[in-house]
Amino acid sequence: MPQVPPNTAPLLAAHPPTANQLLTIGELSDRSGVPHSALRFYERQGLIHSQRTTGNQRRYHRSTLRRIAFIRASQNTGIPLAVIGEVLALLPADVAPTREFWDRAGECWSKEINARIERLDRMRDRFTRCIGCGCLSFEECALVNPGDRLAEQGPGPHRLLRS
Repeated sequence: MPQVPPNTAPLLAAHPPTANQLLTIGELSDRSGVPHSALRFYERQGLIHSQRTTGNQRRYHRSTLRRIAFIRASQNTGIPLAVIGEVLALLPADVAPTREFWDRAGECWSKEINARIERLDRMRDRFTRCIGCGCLSFEECALVNPGDRLAEQGPGPHRLLRS
């Protein structure tokens, strides 16, 4: 899992952000292409952070745009939000992921994606073998799993998920 790059500390703002560095939820939604509801969900999950005005309106630092890009890119590769959150937790709230951070996360994601591809390949091959016999797998399943002995392992498709 990536560590916070050592050069991110200088990126922390020594001064509070100015008004032109803050975005409303509508502006953030328009700029990122992410619906308001998803932004509020990301915030509840701790993936992004906002400041509140005296009228209790959300204001997001511009760096949030890069955090959202990181979230969406990671999600598109199938990385669960919980894992994305663990990685983003390594960065301070209003610091955008750096190139080094993206590279390190990409290395982690590549390992996860390759493992997922291998698992899907195995599932495809096993599934094709079962369905491909033409009997809709009833006869083969009786041969492969007589007496439903796999039920002892609990629910789920054990043969498909097994490495």
